[in-house]
Amino acid sequence: MFLRGYSYLVYLFLYLPIGLIVLFSFNSGSNASSFQGFSVHWYGKVLDNSLMLDALQNSAIVASTTAVLATVMGTMAAVALQRVHGLPRAIFDALTYISIMVPGIVIGIATLIALVTTFGAINSFLAQIWPGDTPPRLSLGYGSIIAAHTLFAMALVIVIVRARIAGMDRSLIEASMDLYADPWATFRQVTLPQLLPGIVAGCLLSFTFSFDDFVIAFFVAGSKNTLPIYVFSSIRRGVTPEINAIGTMVMMFSLTLLVVAQLFLRRSRRKSSQKSATA
Repeated sequence: MFLRGYSYLVYLFLYLPIGLIVLFSFNSGSNASSFQGFSVHWYGKVLDNSLMLDALQNSAIVASTTAVLATVMGTMAAVALQRVHGLPRAIFDALTYISIMVPGIVIGIATLIALVTTFGAINSFLAQIWPGDTPPRLSLGYGSIIAAHTLFAMALVIVIVRARIAGMDRSLIEASMDLYADPWATFRQVTLPQLLPGIVAGCLLSFTFSFDDFVIAFFVAGSKNTLPIYVFSSIRRGVTPEINAIGTMVMMFSLTLLVVAQLFLRRSRRKSSQKSATA
């Protein structure tokens, strides 16, 4: 009984603030701490806010690109690491987990210093060899945010996909090889379907991390304004129900994405079980 009550308190502590954010997003007044009645006024104001929409577009572009790059490269790395053993495997494992455990502020500062130093050297070289008066210059922006997010998210994908590989049925791969299937056919028809749940989970986690990240993006965004940076800047001027409306819309989008992914994974598992039963 005590443990059940303790669990209820933990869930209440976690989800009550989220419920309050949703509730106050429908506040008719401008005070975020005093509910004065139901209204969707702030949702309309959010959709008419061009600065917020630009920041949302930037976050969507960065998160989508990061998710694709991190999923592809992380999956390839996880599959390749299965063939690495001994000291090299231990080194790669240590580097992967260290990149996850390092605080975001350290990653942001280190990435900023590395990019500024690299861009400075490249820009100086371009200025010397460029025939015109206005040589191209590398600067912080989309590329720097995507690069920083991809490096971190790729480590998450590696861990998730490798966990899926550890629980994979190896007998199916051996059977495919016994039937003279080439390595690409074995990967495409046997290995990839078994890894698909882990790959989808890694892709969603990468997208969510990139979309919600503030610390790393704050250091390497340059002149670009992502949604978390916009929200942080708005909160410094004062909390209004408009911020609650933004948070509610982002949360509903994330939940919708999660439900769609769960339906997709459940459908893929059902198809896999039907194929196994047929075989």
